[in-house]
Amino acid sequence: MSLFWIPLILLAGVAVPVVTEKYGRSWCALATMLVPAAMLAFILSFLPQVFAGELLVERFDWIPAAGLTLSMRLDGLAMLFAILILGIGLLIILYARYYLSATDSMGRFYALLLLFMNAMLAIVLSNNLLQLWMAWEVTSISSFLLIGFWAGKTEARKGARMALTITGAGGLALLAGLLLLADIVGSYDLTQVLASGEQIREHALYPVALILILLGAFTKSAQFPFHFWLPHAMAAPTPVSAYLHSATMVKAGIFLLARMYPALAGTELWFLIVSLTGLATLLLGAYVALFKHDLKGLLAYSTISHLGLITLLLGMDTGLAAVAAIFHIINHAIFKASLFMAAGIIDHEAGTRDMRKLNGLWKYMPHTATLAMVAAASMAGIPLLNGFLSKEMFFAETLHQVALGSLSWMVPVLATLGGIFSVAYSLRFIHDVFFNGEPVDLPKVPHEPPRYMKIPVEILVTLCLLVGIFPGAIIGSLLYAAAGSVLGANVPEYSLSIWHGFNLPLLMSAVALLGGVLVYSFRGHLYHFQSQFRENDAKLIFEGVIQYIVARASAFHNWFVNGSLQSYVTWLLLLTLVVTGAPLLDLNGAAGHQPHQPVGAVEIIAAVLLSLSALATVIFHRQRMFALVTLSVVGLIVSIAFARFSAPDLALTQLSVEVVTVILLMLALFFLPQKTHNESSPRRVARDLSIAAIFGGIIATINYAIITRPLDSISDFFIANSKTGGGGTNVVNVILVDFRGFDTLGEITVLSIAALGIFKLVSRMRLAMPTADEKGRPWARDRHPLILSVISQSLLPLALLVSAYIFLRGHNMPGGGFIAGLVTSVALIQQYVAHGVDWVKPRLKLDYQWLIACGVLIASLTGLGSWMFDKPFLTSWFDYFDIPFIGTTELASAMLFDLGVYLTVVGAILLILANLGKLTTRYRPISQED
Repeated sequence: MSLFWIPLILLAGVAVPVVTEKYGRSWCALATMLVPAAMLAFILSFLPQVFAGELLVERFDWIPAAGLTLSMRLDGLAMLFAILILGIGLLIILYARYYLSATDSMGRFYALLLLFMNAMLAIVLSNNLLQLWMAWEVTSISSFLLIGFWAGKTEARKGARMALTITGAGGLALLAGLLLLADIVGSYDLTQVLASGEQIREHALYPVALILILLGAFTKSAQFPFHFWLPHAMAAPTPVSAYLHSATMVKAGIFLLARMYPALAGTELWFLIVSLTGLATLLLGAYVALFKHDLKGLLAYSTISHLGLITLLLGMDTGLAAVAAIFHIINHAIFKASLFMAAGIIDHEAGTRDMRKLNGLWKYMPHTATLAMVAAASMAGIPLLNGFLSKEMFFAETLHQVALGSLSWMVPVLATLGGIFSVAYSLRFIHDVFFNGEPVDLPKVPHEPPRYMKIPVEILVTLCLLVGIFPGAIIGSLLYAAAGSVLGANVPEYSLSIWHGFNLPLLMSAVALLGGVLVYSFRGHLYHFQSQFRENDAKLIFEGVIQYIVARASAFHNWFVNGSLQSYVTWLLLLTLVVTGAPLLDLNGAAGHQPHQPVGAVEIIAAVLLSLSALATVIFHRQRMFALVTLSVVGLIVSIAFARFSAPDLALTQLSVEVVTVILLMLALFFLPQKTHNESSPRRVARDLSIAAIFGGIIATINYAIITRPLDSISDFFIANSKTGGGGTNVVNVILVDFRGFDTLGEITVLSIAALGIFKLVSRMRLAMPTADEKGRPWARDRHPLILSVISQSLLPLALLVSAYIFLRGHNMPGGGFIAGLVTSVALIQQYVAHGVDWVKPRLKLDYQWLIACGVLIASLTGLGSWMFDKPFLTSWFDYFDIPFIGTTELASAMLFDLGVYLTVVGAILLILANLGKLTTRYRPISQED
């Protein structure tokens, strides 16, 4: 079974809770758990290979030349995070079954949770930078939906918006950094990037790429100064908070730091930015947590502090520090998930999270209190619990760094200070909630939760004890494998023993424990000191900044978007002048050395007619019909120019498009005012003429500079390979249906969407039909002259025959599906013009929407068919066959693709024009005035 099945099955599993919700909440939860449980079992089946040091990589090449390759990798680090994501995710699903109220949509909650879980797994298993970034952004979006799950609450909406804004902005910085990284290495393949660490660190763009990538990691992992969004994400349901704060979301930023460690670490810049950011986050989070009255708020700031601790370890740039960071990732996930779930139980059963009211709960819920106290003790770093081991490793590593020179002594001192505050807020969590007198004005009498709601907490607390007492047996192999993924073959020796003798790290742990007890005991002085400072609500500040930006943007929008098309074109041309005109200043002369083609009288006459027609269109644009005629002359001469310079395909296409466009414009102009007033002042006319003259001069100069210089074009490749590779001698058609068939498929898809959009816009439109021209002369009563009707019916078979001929010869001679579709459309439009909609509709029973759908479907299936023969998408096939009465004939699969193009073009054009024509039937209201 492939690694690709993991995200695919989880993505498909998003529908499971939505479908099973109607069978009851328990069945919905059980069915939802089966999906990640199966994926966890599958992941665990690779444990022997990962523990043996193997790197499992799978690739699916999509567009290898562009670096677009889907690739998955499973190593020790990915295995560790996958187990945390799926394992804790399973416990969260079970917990949420009893946490969510009857009014909450359990199916929607579980669907969003699985989507988020899938995105996190895609991050940790990605082996392609772009693929990793895409999954990174999906976590931002899905977490936004989870945080705002209770959309009826203002704080939920604002918290979700803040989280999305900060992490989304960091995601954009991350994208820029990853693109720079890929440019340095020359590949988006993560394995190659991680193996190119020395090349990356020596490159001139390394500082820029590092800072951009760190911005992405720091915003996601709530590092200072981007930490403020995380506490406000507490507006989410507690199962979401427990999941986001322990194994996912914020850990995505930590994962990125660990994943990119081999490529980016090892420099002084890395140490200064990462370690100092981590140290500041550690201290700030630990200090602020002590003053929070909201239970989840205290845990949120403790999360920030512990994330800072891990970041500081990764910034120390030593092997043992990296091992300690990975160890604490595991421990923090275990005790923090259990603490948040315990906090949710307290909120669920006591009706509040305010620690000033939650007193003496030991009497009412001793089982929950015991579990929460063990988890809090682990967070504080009490011996024989998992948090103690990794925190002691952390203290040890702070003693061995010298990057700050003579100031290096400050790092262990500040780390110990952070440990003191960690013990203090853990003590506050235990004492203020479970002891400290009796509850105060609780909304309801607290009691133990349902039995199964405590099982996830019990499992995690048991792990806190087991890892703390038997660390080597429980997680030794997994830790070593994950450390090997980060450090390669340079994993240092380390010990997971619970006793290392009397040493300085043990003394620092003792100081932290004793100092924490003293700080909490004399917390009144600290509270008095803190009360002197004004407490700013980050949510209000953020909302104020957002509103200011929106107000400024609205003001600029109202100034810039003033409803004047002339103004928009002016700004567009001015920008183009700046971009295209500046390089010409460095060009000494526009003329190159390419010999000029001879110009005869025909070319001169055509050029003069083209120029005069273009000028006439502009000057007489208020005389609609005259301007339309002169505009059509421009198109006709362009078609002749294509034919003159050996581009018959373009000439046929241009000519057909001109006919369709003229009919479309006539239909549109029919409903517009026959005359418009002069709205341009002489000053504006002079301005526009000046801009147009400068713009025309620059474009003419660029064109002249290009055509007088030799041009190395890819056309030589197409000409050489058109027959052998595509089976056709018409190079233009072979390019459209074979070499660049994917582009053509995209173009007809866009054409289809545009046609359907126009159809929806005009399908219910009711317009009054003008009865007279601009001079008051009434329109002729005979709207469908007999001679036009007779001639059009005679021409229809001939036009369709020409269309079929052009279609069938297109692969080897000028023609093809696009031109044939235009000819067919013109022939059928002629019937609408000559006879009217009411006459054509019963005789031409075609559903143009289905015609478009069939066209796109045929073209797509033609491309997919090549996969059956292990060929790239839209690879064409051709061969020669002896057909009775016809002879040797070439048959190519590209003709099916061309058929799809033909049907799409016919359907799109007729869907637009036929529905515009319906606006003028006798069923429309008729106005008596122009």
